[in-house]
Amino acid sequence: MAADIEPPAKKTSEDRVPARRPGARVSARKVVKPLRSIAIFGAVGALVAGIALPAFASSKPSEAAPTTVQQLAAVDAQSLVVASQATAAPLARGTFSATTPEEIAKKKAEEAAAARAAAAAASTASTSSSRFNTAGYALTSPGSGEVRYPLPMGSWNVSRTVGGGHNGADMLAPAGTPIYAAAAGVVRASAESIGGYGVAVMLDSVVGGQRLQTTYGHMLYGSRQVQVGQTVSAGQLIGYVGSTGRSTANHLHFEVWINGGLVEPMSWLSVNAG
Repeated sequence: MAADIEPPAKKTSEDRVPARRPGARVSARKVVKPLRSIAIFGAVGALVAGIALPAFASSKPSEAAPTTVQQLAAVDAQSLVVASQATAAPLARGTFSATTPEEIAKKKAEEAAAARAAAAAASTASTSSSRFNTAGYALTSPGSGEVRYPLPMGSWNVSRTVGGGHNGADMLAPAGTPIYAAAAGVVRASAESIGGYGVAVMLDSVVGGQRLQTTYGHMLYGSRQVQVGQTVSAGQLIGYVGSTGRSTANHLHFEVWINGGLVEPMSWLSVNAG
């Protein structure tokens, strides 16, 4: 009986290798194929994203500008001006000239004197106009040349005007300052002594259809440039400032009458002479 029982055969290395199952191999292939497809699609997607996203970003509209001071400051802080890129405005050297201290001082003094004279004239005209009702004073367009100031602008100051029995404006000016006809007309009076006026000239004119009379008193002796009956034009030289008659200082006594009525001379000049 023992003989009938065969001893177990010795296993070889070949016998230890388990038999490969055909079914397991097929299952593994089924799993690998989907994974490979997923990997391929993932690689293609990454390639597309790498190419499309930068182009999309470059074509994307810029964001809205910063809306706060802090954001503006942060944006400005990022800008840099390179010295080599900066340009300087050209310097015009032809406008400069060297002057001595004396010339500079003289120039400044002249400018200051002109400014004071202009300010005084403007102040006088403004003050006179504000004190008197100038309604009905306008006879012609200001600056037309039909009516002119009797003294050069900037050469005079008004010390007093109409009021308290005084019928004109006293325009203080240095002796010898030229006196001009305020309007074109005919000389009604011209003499070395006309009452308290001293050396004086009186003109009859028509301006804007209105009868105008002007008087120029206290001229220098012998300075009258026109005679009775002579026709003069506006701005024509008729004499020079003095202190004759009832006068205590060099000045022009200037009177204006319209249709026989006395008007304030400086306001009338400001309205008609400009």
